Amino acid sequence: MQLKTTQTQPSGPRSTPILGPGSIRDPALLRLITEAKRVAQLAYCPHSHFPVGAVVEAEGGELFVGCNVENASFGLTICAERNAAFQMVSHGHRQILTVVIYTPTAEPTAPCGACRQVLNEFGPRARVVSVCDGPGLIDTTLERLLPQAFGPGNLSALK
Repeated sequence: MQLKTTQTQPSGPRSTPILGPGSIRDPALLRLITEAKRVAQLAYCPHSHFPVGAVVEAEGGELFVGCNVENASFGLTICAERNAAFQMVSHGHRQILTVVIYTPTAEPTAPCGACRQVLNEFGPRARVVSVCDGPGLIDTTLERLLPQAFGPGNLSALK
């Protein structure tokens, strides 16, 4: 993908300006973005009114989608990214290659901390792309979003 990349923070995600719908030329990425937008329409978000759609690409290229599902007891809400990752696991996959997140906002939204931790379990080196209705996107890696992450390798030290 050939897009101009600018750093938003010295060690933070890359924020890539998009000049219009034709700016992304990678058909695989466009497919994931389309799926993330589609599944966001299925979100159950009567409390926040903030629909989110996510697509996880597993090893082998299989795609799994998720949307946020809220609950009046807010702690029981599930984010779109975790929903998609759990769908992947329930289908027998264990490795995330790419995550695409869509929010109907003017600026792209990165995954929350809980989602970053879950994504780290299955894709510590995964590509994370956040898109929105505005002219920008975040195109980074999970390593950049969650530096010095705690993961399965940390638990092996106790064995």
